[in-house]
Amino acid sequence: MPCSVQFSKYGDIDVVRVVDVPALSPDAEQVRIAVRAAGINPIDWKTVQGLMREEFTLTLPAGLGTDVAGVVDQVGADVTEFRAGDAVMGASLTPSFAEFAIADPASMIKKPAAINWEVAGSVAGAGGTAYAVLNKLGVHATDTLLIHAAAGGVGTFAVQLAVARGARVIGTASEPNFDYLRSMGAEPVAYGDGLRERVRAIAPRGVDAVLDASGRGEIPLSIALAGGPERVLTLVAFDAAAAGIQVHTGGPGSELGPALRQVASLVEQGRLRVPIWRTYPLAQTAAALDASQSGHLHGKIVIVP
Repeated sequence: MPCSVQFSKYGDIDVVRVVDVPALSPDAEQVRIAVRAAGINPIDWKTVQGLMREEFTLTLPAGLGTDVAGVVDQVGADVTEFRAGDAVMGASLTPSFAEFAIADPASMIKKPAAINWEVAGSVAGAGGTAYAVLNKLGVHATDTLLIHAAAGGVGTFAVQLAVARGARVIGTASEPNFDYLRSMGAEPVAYGDGLRERVRAIAPRGVDAVLDASGRGEIPLSIALAGGPERVLTLVAFDAAAAGIQVHTGGPGSELGPALRQVASLVEQGRLRVPIWRTYPLAQTAAALDASQSGHLHGKIVIVP
């Protein structure tokens, strides 16, 4: 029987197990993928801890993971986009921390040969979300965009996608991350007291838009710097909607396909980097989740079944 990562109760990472599961079969409009790589996102360990119970309901035991790259090994009768043997990347319908996963062809693209498995399996969640929120903010070439937590998962993609659009990007981070942000084309500023003055020092007229991926209480100063709440968007400060800002909870949504195509194209051109911090085998998924939760990593953690 194939293997999959599951947890049967909410708790710390010690509730995560690798178990045998029944073989998956795709419906007529689905494909089955032999998983080669599946990137970890913060939502994965938050799900194990029960922190996402208000966002979606799970029936336990449940699996983990949505980012995925692999090889199509079964094709539904109505699928025309892919055939068995195609290398693909995107998001899965069933948990991707597994040997096999089911996917909707609309959430997948063919993996370019120049992109390795680890990178291909790490872009859908963070990259798709970054693409979607930049569109919601209307970021274009003449804008100055402020990104809070610019060195994080979504921030890393948002910086590079915005720079690719021609925007000026200012990113908040801790000082050890400054060189990392500069390498991606952002202008770093430090978190903490005096942030408003530090941003004003390099952007005297303020900024055109703000992406908050931090949730450290920066919403009021973000509104002030942007000249109003309309082009301020948060991924994490869900209680800030009353301030009139945008609150994004939908991940990539319907824009995943275009996001995957743009990210893959920029990676092939050398204009976007997806740093990989470390890979773990399926049997060490609990340790991988623990490493992800510890934070402050320059790169993605990837499960390689």
